[in-house]
Amino acid sequence: MEGIDPAVPPSGPGCADCTVAEPPGWWFHLRRCAQCGHVGCCDSSPSQHASAHHAATGHRFVRSFEPGEEWFWDYAEQIIYEQGPALAPPAHRPAEQGAPGPAGRVPVDWQRHLHP
Repeated sequence: MEGIDPAVPPSGPGCADCTVAEPPGWWFHLRRCAQCGHVGCCDSSPSQHASAHHAATGHRFVRSFEPGEEWFWDYAEQIIYEQGPALAPPAHRPAEQGAPGPAGRVPVDWQRHLHP
C-alpha cells in the first residue's frame, strides 16, 4: 500500500522528538509513522510530534504504538482503520514504560498539560 512500508522498524521506544528536546519532553501516547518508522507523541500530548512529522514530511499514515492497539490513522482522509498490514517489530512501546511516559519526566499535574 502506498504510504506504508511494513519493513521499516520504529525509530525507538519513545517519541524521537521529545527525547532530543532541551529539556527532554514527555508524552501521553505514541504514534508510529507507517512509512518511515518515526515514533512521535499523539495529539493529546503537549508537543504533538506525530502530527508535526506528518506536516513536515507528508507521510500519510500512523499506527498506534501502544500495547494492544493495531489501528492506523490516515492524515490525508482523516479516518481511522481498525486494522492494516503488519509492521516490522516491535509493534508497541515497551509495556513497562507506561503511559504517560517516560518515567521521571512526567509532571505531577500532567493531566492539565494534555490537549483535548
